[in-house]
Amino acid sequence: MSKILGIDLGTTFSAMATIINGEPRIIENKEGARTTPSVVAINKTGERLVGILAKRQQVTNPKNTIFSAKRLIGRRYSDPEVQRDKKLLPYEIREASDGGVEIKMGDRWYKPLEISAMVLQKLKVDAEAKLGEKITDAVITCPAYFDDSQRKATKLAGEIAGFNVRRVINEPTAAALAYGLNKKKGERIVVYDFGGGTFDISILNVSEDTIEVIATGGDTHLGGDDFDQRIMDWLLSEFKRTEGIDLSKDELALQRLKEAAEKAKIELSSVLETEINLPFISADASGPKHFYYKLTRAKLEELVNDYIAKSIELVKQTLKEVNLQPKDIDEVVLVGGQTRMPKIQEELRKFFGKEPNKEINPDEVVAIGAAIQGGILEGGVRDVLLLDVTPLSLGIETLGGVNTILIPKNTTIPTSKTQIFSTASDNQTSVEIHVLQGERPMAQDNKSLGRFI
Repeated sequence: MSKILGIDLGTTFSAMATIINGEPRIIENKEGARTTPSVVAINKTGERLVGILAKRQQVTNPKNTIFSAKRLIGRRYSDPEVQRDKKLLPYEIREASDGGVEIKMGDRWYKPLEISAMVLQKLKVDAEAKLGEKITDAVITCPAYFDDSQRKATKLAGEIAGFNVRRVINEPTAAALAYGLNKKKGERIVVYDFGGGTFDISILNVSEDTIEVIATGGDTHLGGDDFDQRIMDWLLSEFKRTEGIDLSKDELALQRLKEAAEKAKIELSSVLETEINLPFISADASGPKHFYYKLTRAKLEELVNDYIAKSIELVKQTLKEVNLQPKDIDEVVLVGGQTRMPKIQEELRKFFGKEPNKEINPDEVVAIGAAIQGGILEGGVRDVLLLDVTPLSLGIETLGGVNTILIPKNTTIPTSKTQIFSTASDNQTSVEIHVLQGERPMAQDNKSLGRFI
């Protein structure tokens, strides 16, 4: 029986794992790395590059190097988050004929899910080469707070890449599977998942044979990318203040700054101060200008403090929804590269009154969990009952454009609900049912899942 590949399709990096001799193992890519940048490019000769090769030439080819496609997947072009990203991304995006998003790469326009499919295809090819066998089945993860269209787009990306997608599971649920694999006693855990583009918080009961999601919350547009952008904005304003030169329209300089900002952020998780040194960043009448600044950990914390506070607020809110206190939580499991930031760990320590669990590599835990789910499906791993919840409420539009919620968020699934409604006028022969996903009181402010008569 062929193996099932567990894939963490991340905003900035992706990882893959499978069950080997009864144990989940991370599979290295062709370049020998345990994670693969979620970056796709078309170079000057028209060749398509994926992963580290695409990332390496990003500085010199910003318009044709696509990153963070996951932030756009399954979204409508009119979404405020897409409009915000449009101002910051070096590549072109436009509205597709169906109201979605299209990305320009080379001389063609692609849907975000097609970009994700290229990343998944590389993982498939590399895994097959590493394992020496053909792989068709996969379990792919997505943020718990993804809505229906984002989940469908993720599944379709997998199918375009050549996979039979057996399941799309939530990233925190996958992390809980990895964490709970050999746990004997029952625990109530929080999975705090701060990745490159999304933030998820899930509360779960984990025991030897059951993983039950109690509640989930988050923000599908809050991640490490936003931290990088804050550093970039600060560097741009400092350079303008000291040198009088505005680099915000210089594409090449912006890409160099983006790379330097990400590198500095990572370094500041282990040191208190780092140098950002970019020679020949620009020039004026007096000659070339060099970019040299020191960034301290304290300054970084000041720049992104509101983002960290927002994540803690979402944790509070999610606990409140299910009437839990911080003291009711046994373990806090960290997921996503951004959780390496000492300030985030400090805030979690203060809030929960305990040290966050750092046993499992935050970059790999989700892929490991996806592989375990694959192992359960193929029968090679002890069965675990997974009880998940709806991340967002489901309802229908009723008279006056109101969103009438039938299935509240955090309801254990599968579930069904029956409710009787009367028609708006007498002798009506048909009625249009407009299905919605979201918490807002008015129908127009929620995600439309479809209409039927």
